[in-house]
Amino acid sequence: MVTSEPNPLAVIDQPQQVDLDRCVHCGLCLNACPTYRELGVEMDSPRGRIYQMARVAAGEPINDTYREHIDLCLACRACESACPSGVPYGRLVEDARAEIETKTRRGFLARQARAFLFGRLLPSPALLTAAGAMVYLYQASGLQRVLRATGLIRLMGPLGDREALLPDAEIPFFFREYGKTFPAIGTKRYRVAFVAGCIANVSFARLNEATVRVLQANGCEVVIPSAQTCCGALQVHAGIRDVARRLARRNIDAFTGNAGKFDAIITNAAGCGSTLKEYGELLAHDGDYAARAHEFSAAMKDATEFLASIELNREMKPVNATVTYQDSCHLAHGQRIRSAPRQLLRAIPGVEFREMPMADACCGSAGIYNALHTDMSMRILDRKMGNVNQADAQIVATANPGCMLQLRAGVRKAGKEGVRVVHVIELLDEAYSGVSVAQTR
Repeated sequence: MVTSEPNPLAVIDQPQQVDLDRCVHCGLCLNACPTYRELGVEMDSPRGRIYQMARVAAGEPINDTYREHIDLCLACRACESACPSGVPYGRLVEDARAEIETKTRRGFLARQARAFLFGRLLPSPALLTAAGAMVYLYQASGLQRVLRATGLIRLMGPLGDREALLPDAEIPFFFREYGKTFPAIGTKRYRVAFVAGCIANVSFARLNEATVRVLQANGCEVVIPSAQTCCGALQVHAGIRDVARRLARRNIDAFTGNAGKFDAIITNAAGCGSTLKEYGELLAHDGDYAARAHEFSAAMKDATEFLASIELNREMKPVNATVTYQDSCHLAHGQRIRSAPRQLLRAIPGVEFREMPMADACCGSAGIYNALHTDMSMRILDRKMGNVNQADAQIVATANPGCMLQLRAGVRKAGKEGVRVVHVIELLDEAYSGVSVAQTR
């Protein structure tokens, strides 16, 4: 059913012909695509999806088949790295989802669920805190352990599969640090701001704290703006551009309106970072925010990117372990950052670094993709775990919280409880403090 509400940005929020025309249908993207590798279906490849987008642009109606093929895409952007023509596929698939959102109407329950998740829950510290408290009670009470140990979780069917991906609720939540400024340790060399995220404040509070400590150890004064909110990445990936733009404006106000200038604005989440660096595109047609959005995005740095660009503090204790690295898709393919995380891992004394085969192949996380398309996500994860096994390392490091959740689920599924999955920043924090990440969980 076509929606009746006009959208002044409808012409913008759809695949642009100039982007579609860049695809020459050579097929070099096919083997880079996780869904094509699993299904071997042309319409579930980047080339096939672009063909469908072009047909819709030529006037064909948006139907259920088109939505299914677009929804099944992980938006991992591996095809961008493989493409010799520079097709901006990530932008195309996000535009296609925005067009679907604009021109079709979902069922009542789906609309309400999406409005609550993307518009209310993710941007709200209060609601996230309440949700996190419920998850904490479920986990701390032992109910989760009993359901998993007895196998009763399997009686929940598809919901049981999704429960395996449930992140830990880490008390105390990181929201308590909002509005604070953390001084540099030693000589102050930089003044940076930290984007704490949304769910990360609840499920990766210790990672956020570790990020602050590592930045402090490297001469950074770290500011946590109190008015910051969800970055809008999940909303952009879902095609909900109006909410994403609203959140982008709030973040720009929160960070650029803060007293003083920052040498960098830091995130430890690669998926968030890609969207934060693309605020300029998201708000390109906003007369009040376009220039500020470009300025904001220019200051955005992934934590590994920033640390690899400065003179790193080498006062570290050894971390005696074999370590491999899983590229986050949005760091490797979206932001084109590959060497920085590896450079940091190799700088840690005691680390024996082992390159993982197909390290930049998607793990199947992709934001909330693993909750929406669990079967496909698990098939992709199984392939990734084969690569992890070949690396034969004690620690799997990555640079994105979503990847961490997915890989931890893969480790549990494979019965490899001795393998640790950590963020690169957590290993650096361990080296600076001498306290194992495993001892803090």
